[in-house]
Amino acid sequence: MPLAIAALSHAPSFGNVDPGGETFAEINSAIDEVRRFVAEYDPDLVVVFGPDHFNGQLYSLITPWVIGAVAEGIGDYGTTAGPLPVDGDAARDFHTAVLGEGIDIGRSERMKVDHGLVQPLDFVFGKGFTQPIVPVFVNAIGLPLSPMRRVRLMGEAFGRAAQAMDEKVLFLASGGISHSPPIPRWDGAPDTLHERLISYAPSPEERQEREQLIVKGIQAIADGKAPSDPLNEEWDMLVLDVLRSGDLTPVDGWENGWFTAEGGSAAHEMRSWIAAYAALSTAGPYRLVVDHYWAVEKWGAGFAIQAAVTA
Repeated sequence: MPLAIAALSHAPSFGNVDPGGETFAEINSAIDEVRRFVAEYDPDLVVVFGPDHFNGQLYSLITPWVIGAVAEGIGDYGTTAGPLPVDGDAARDFHTAVLGEGIDIGRSERMKVDHGLVQPLDFVFGKGFTQPIVPVFVNAIGLPLSPMRRVRLMGEAFGRAAQAMDEKVLFLASGGISHSPPIPRWDGAPDTLHERLISYAPSPEERQEREQLIVKGIQAIADGKAPSDPLNEEWDMLVLDVLRSGDLTPVDGWENGWFTAEGGSAAHEMRSWIAAYAALSTAGPYRLVVDHYWAVEKWGAGFAIQAAVTA
């Protein structure tokens, strides 16, 4: 069977902060393109690779990647909340197959996921979606990170496992390109922050207050009242061009410190895209059918939307 991919950036600012000009309309139009592509492809199962922002995956047990056999959305930034339509049997089959290829990956029977994984699902399938999914957490901010080559190999293992199934699989990738929001780091942090990174469990009111502060901070950037690290469009294009090429081996040379220095504190979210494109590449050459990029200065983020299918 063919394989396909839909890859979309996510952002707390989406729908909350006006990026200016026609950008928001263009992004929504591109999402519509992906939605039509996915409807035509008509997948039986969606394997979604995405990061977490210390909401569900914490330093109580931080790992490079985890498959969710049961999952619920925390509902941050208006995303779908509550139990998600996970195909638990497919998730467990993937777990077995990927482990069998020598990729050490965990499994959760009680995964919590935030907007980093759910927002693109909402984009493509609508709020309260019922499309069967297999969520895969890809660590992007909990240091230290695995070498990038391992991300490629992990994605390829998923691709071969998908081809062995009697189902039409869509890989969905979620993550921003160059962007540098403030991210808490373990090393050198006070004990109060350590505790937050181990056992963060806010009340709904506390979570809403935190989200409002983050949106207010992005709005201040948009209004020119707060500084933001500059985007790196050249680096964004370098990364996207490798994904477009069909040859993922150049990522093996992408050193983690270089990735952060060029792309910003959260640029490693592109690990989800690398994994998804690596999975797609196992089925042979592919062609892009949706391909858009914006340097959204008012969001402080590079934002891309793509879709591809094997030839």
